Amino acid sequence: MRGMLLAGTALLLGLGAGAALAGGAGPPPLDHKQVAFGRTVYKEYCASCHGPHGEGQPNWQEPNAQGDMPAPPHNATGHTWKHADSMLYRIVAGGWRDPFNKSRQLTMPSFGDQLTPAQIRAVITYLKTLWTPEERKFQWEETEVRGGFPSSSAASHQPGD
Repeated sequence: MRGMLLAGTALLLGLGAGAALAGGAGPPPLDHKQVAFGRTVYKEYCASCHGPHGEGQPNWQEPNAQGDMPAPPHNATGHTWKHADSMLYRIVAGGWRDPFNKSRQLTMPSFGDQLTPAQIRAVITYLKTLWTPEERKFQWEETEVRGGFPSSSAASHQPGD
């Protein structure tokens, strides 16, 4: 009987821990200095393709005349919030090619030779201000599972080094 009671208690504690993780307090607050720095980086390097307010290019879900996908929005109407910090960092630093593109060119050019690791982290932090609280929470949970920004030493080895 005592063994069953202990097993039941352990199960309840395990369920409680899972519920706490799933419905916890949510993502930590964003650093206002990082956000301001990221907004500046965004305006200089990202807004020309992704729009001044993260709205993306028109018809971003349909291939353009070259058969490539246009720049998506980074605001709540896009899908950026579905990716962990580690993935977003890799895309900004190393570039990315949409697998549906007809051409061989990168959909998102690499900025690893133009931006410092601190600038990349800051611009991603700024993007988080464009999302709903639910999207921020989802993205934070993805980051908890899939990984955050690389360490400073790992981030200093950018593509092209």
